[in-house]
Amino acid sequence: MKTLKTPIIIAAILTGVAIFLPALGFTSKQVISSVVFLMILCGTLFYWKFRLAFAFTGIAVLLGTKLLDVPHVIEFAGLDIILFLVGMMTIIGFLEENHFFEYLVSRVVDRVGERPYLLISILMSMAFFSAALVDEVTSILFMMSTVFHITKRYKVNPVPFLLMVVFATNIGSSATAVGNPIGVMIALRAQLTFVDFLRWAAPISLACLGITILLSFFLFKKPIAQLEANMKKKGNEPHELERVSYTRAGIYRSWILFLATVICLVLHHSIEEALHLEKNTLLIGTALFFGGISVFLKGSNAREFFMRRVDWWTLTFFMSLFASVGTLKYAGVTEQIAKGMIRAGQGGNFVLLNIFTAAVSLLTAFMDNVLAVATFIPILADIQKIGVYIFPFWWAMLFGGTMFGNATVIGSTANIVAVGMLEKDTGDHIKFMDWLKPGLVVSVVTVVVAMLLLYAQFHLMPGAPSKF
Repeated sequence: MKTLKTPIIIAAILTGVAIFLPALGFTSKQVISSVVFLMILCGTLFYWKFRLAFAFTGIAVLLGTKLLDVPHVIEFAGLDIILFLVGMMTIIGFLEENHFFEYLVSRVVDRVGERPYLLISILMSMAFFSAALVDEVTSILFMMSTVFHITKRYKVNPVPFLLMVVFATNIGSSATAVGNPIGVMIALRAQLTFVDFLRWAAPISLACLGITILLSFFLFKKPIAQLEANMKKKGNEPHELERVSYTRAGIYRSWILFLATVICLVLHHSIEEALHLEKNTLLIGTALFFGGISVFLKGSNAREFFMRRVDWWTLTFFMSLFASVGTLKYAGVTEQIAKGMIRAGQGGNFVLLNIFTAAVSLLTAFMDNVLAVATFIPILADIQKIGVYIFPFWWAMLFGGTMFGNATVIGSTANIVAVGMLEKDTGDHIKFMDWLKPGLVVSVVTVVVAMLLLYAQFHLMPGAPSKF
């Protein structure tokens, strides 16, 4: 009975949508496009391991019903985003295999000693900056290893500390264009540079990190008190973390590659202007160039390294997802949704921005942030067509998609990876409500603070109208 329950739920949702949408004025093509897209979403949520199968099936149905053709599959697939992610995955893979991140973490944490509040602040700050500079998934992989080592050493429940580090990771992923796939999507679609993110996103993200650290001290005061008590027990004196098998030459090469990549990402817009290149050309070019250097440095193992370190499963799913979202735009579904949001926001653009942010945030919490942002990018394009100033909408989408990813266990990829590591390492599992209670508090507070700071800078935004 349990195995039949989920398909029945999915069928009921799809049938209900197919009946309801025509009453809202959707055409038959728009209804079919929406139902197919919803099928992909439901399949992704209920059968996560088979999400690629649902995405492939959805694209096949769209092609078979003439709602999509091959040229538009190529156009909508987001190959610029995919190429950037391929390059960055290769660079990060090289750094990981040289134990670069474990080296950095161990050098910092070794010096903290038995000061739990300082230790937690440093761990959360490291999670923030590592997510901003590499990406949230890479950050969570090496930060979780550190968390498990510390909690095992001092015999405390790892779950509260996992949550704190994940919260900081998701917030940090909003600080730059490379911290999260949705940052890449927004940067390329909105023509925003790495420096734009440092100007508009990073300061707000840092403020939200500070608030999150303080909230964590309050929300998890009992686990922190237990950690402090266990640290002071005899036999638990400060010690060095276990050293990984890194080499000095590997660390030197990693430092050079890491710093060169970050510098080129920061300066890419200035270099583009000097060379008269289109905006964000070198955002992709930097990832591919240093990805190529990483492959070259692997020597005879280059092919095996490249195939192992690039997550082709996820990238193929992204391409299929982007193509299916593009069909919604092609069929006019996003235009219908945009009109509905505009009608709901009759109070003005300020009200519309709040509705838009709330919609992205809620969709992120219960559908995953990449899916949410991929859905709303074409909707935002339709909102722009009616003359709405959309610069603040891009940042609202970024903050809603990253910070509200903390609300639930499925809100972001980092959350899912962290829970998977917990189950593998300890056999424990986090219940949905155990995550939701602190996660919702952190998400709501940080998104509200982020939006207030964004509103406060409206008059400084490029090309901002006198009245919003």
